[in-house]
Amino acid sequence: MNGFGLYVHWPFCTAKCPYCDFNSHVRSSIDEDGWTAAILAELSYVAELQSDDRPILQTIFFGGGTPSLMSGRAVGRIIDAAARLWRGANDLEITMEANPASADAARFADYAKAGVGRLSLGVQALNDADLKFLGRLHNVAEARAAVALAQQTFPRISFDLIYARPNQSVAAWRDELTEALAFGTEHLSLYQLTIEPGTPFATLHRQGTLRIPEDDLGAAFYEATQEITAKAGLPAYEVSNHARPGCESRHNLLYWRYGAYAGVGPGAHGRLDLNGRRFATVGERLPERWRQKVMSDGHGFAEMSEVEAADAAREHLLMNMRLGEGLDLAAYYARWGVAPPPQRIAALAEAGLVKLDGDRLSATPQGMLVLNRVIEELTV
Repeated sequence: MNGFGLYVHWPFCTAKCPYCDFNSHVRSSIDEDGWTAAILAELSYVAELQSDDRPILQTIFFGGGTPSLMSGRAVGRIIDAAARLWRGANDLEITMEANPASADAARFADYAKAGVGRLSLGVQALNDADLKFLGRLHNVAEARAAVALAQQTFPRISFDLIYARPNQSVAAWRDELTEALAFGTEHLSLYQLTIEPGTPFATLHRQGTLRIPEDDLGAAFYEATQEITAKAGLPAYEVSNHARPGCESRHNLLYWRYGAYAGVGPGAHGRLDLNGRRFATVGERLPERWRQKVMSDGHGFAEMSEVEAADAAREHLLMNMRLGEGLDLAAYYARWGVAPPPQRIAALAEAGLVKLDGDRLSATPQGMLVLNRVIEELTV
């Protein structure tokens, strides 16, 4: 109902960042041809599942890990295979995540030649001390050079920053964000530092040697972020994503509008619509186990289960309420046969946490600060 995309997970990194809980792994050597062949096999398996009603492909997103460690040849093989298996939309968006430490003119040119039209750079900070603290392998000068090189090579550019870092003040973040906006990219992903279970940062936080801002200070960081980006013409279209109007990541929007997407590669998640039913897929997390399963079964899914309608409705609501555009109540009811109780909407509106414009329900700026509470109140 809201498009179809591919998420391709390349799980390998040069080093593991201490805040990261993504499915990423450091390996001394990588058989790129073998891993690429396994991804191609899993793509074919997904397409076969959809054989009766294969959708139009609207987005491809290479994430990780560090997909910019892949060669342009490997990226091109995957894109070409996707083009054979699905009919691509005229405005097919192909995004690749990249680290500034692996930025290279020839490599970037190969990605562009293969079909990548949008690059997302993991800059994370514009402060050398904080980049080191975050475990990044690049410095600020290299980050600046990577952004400039990307702007020369790709028509669409985004980069990520992490804020509310230990000992960072709101004033310092204002200066850093203003500096970031001066790069002139069309899109920014701005994430508040969170402590994820099982990471080295979680251990340090538990020991009391790493502290992050309390809720009130975290809210001040968030509010400053919204104010500065809006004034610069890149308002938030999702909690952590900001773009010039018309420059939003279509792959992001596909997720948050609760469209269907295939997740291929180790640990990748997917949501597939098959014969009127929605299925959740999760790939084996350990890369070697995933690859072995692809070789034996044609796919590396550790799980493939139907999402019951009530659960899908809750997921849909949660995803849509993260968006600035919010939830279309009429379309939501038509799809699931349920809707948030009017009295709960009214109570939240009275509290200044949501607004209702016709059938469009969205969180207010105050509501975004307590979005989990808002979603909990709306869930039926």
